[in-house]
Amino acid sequence: MIRRTFLHSSFLGGAWVLTGCKGKATPAATGAAPSAGSGDAGPATAALASTLAAAIAELEGSSRLGVAVLDTGTGAVVGHRLDERFPMCSTFKVVLAAMVLERAATGGPGLDTPLTFTKADLVHHAPVTEPLLTAATARGLPHATATVGELARATQTTSDNPAANVLLRHLGGPEALTAFCRRHGDQVTRVDRLEPAMNEWAEGDPRDTTSPRAKATLMAHLLYGGGLPAPARATLREWMIATETGAKRLRAGWPAGWVAGDKTGTMVGDGQTTKINDVAWLEPPDERAPLVVAAYLDTRAVAENTRPEEQEVLAKVGRLVAGAIS
Repeated sequence: MIRRTFLHSSFLGGAWVLTGCKGKATPAATGAAPSAGSGDAGPATAALASTLAAAIAELEGSSRLGVAVLDTGTGAVVGHRLDERFPMCSTFKVVLAAMVLERAATGGPGLDTPLTFTKADLVHHAPVTEPLLTAATARGLPHATATVGELARATQTTSDNPAANVLLRHLGGPEALTAFCRRHGDQVTRVDRLEPAMNEWAEGDPRDTTSPRAKATLMAHLLYGGGLPAPARATLREWMIATETGAKRLRAGWPAGWVAGDKTGTMVGDGQTTKINDVAWLEPPDERAPLVVAAYLDTRAVAENTRPEEQEVLAKVGRLVAGAIS
């Protein structure tokens, strides 16, 4: 199927007015490129890239905001702070889920493989694993049991931290997930620690970081570029649609009825500056090519709770993207 692409546009009255061109899914590489954008869509893309960068910079204020918008029809990428490193927080979990699904689809441990975990595995934010442990304890059991598939789904849809840690250990540790990224062409993204230590970050620390371009390109490859086997791709897509944590972020800026999925990441408290992240894909309700958007916000402010206006920044990024393809 030929899909129209969105990166031929002008910016009028706060929304992009677009026309189409032919293309196929050939996501751009993760190498260095101008911050405003890259790809092969010509002068119009350069104009859009400059306009988008300016609009995001206005949203940025005193924070640091990195955004990549990738058109799967051409592989062109536009955005702001495209190649700067940002701490991933829980956005790494969508890649972890992809790795689990790929292994299951290619002869590795099946999704029905049982894994056990104990109270020693409990860390903050365990909406699925903690009730399982509570139930196991009530039955006098020394541990709880869940399948690889159940833990992977919990990791993606609810961002359950113990589930992610149990899966990481099962798969070979953070270095195995980094190797998965490298094998799929991503030379930037790296995973170094388990939850919640991976959220501890200081300026210049490369651990547990990615760049907006790298993350968007990796997700485009996995979901639209043949990176995952079809059954794994279908399941990951289903889980991302079902994800519960991103309703107030990028997806909040997209019209109801448009098919989209995402994975969020958040860091707040413990003396760290607040991080509000989201990685999402969007499929318009017609022939236009899907988009992949990666957005990373470091508020540069320390707080004990997220604030609505911080999530609203990513919702506004979503509205910019939606305006581009409406």
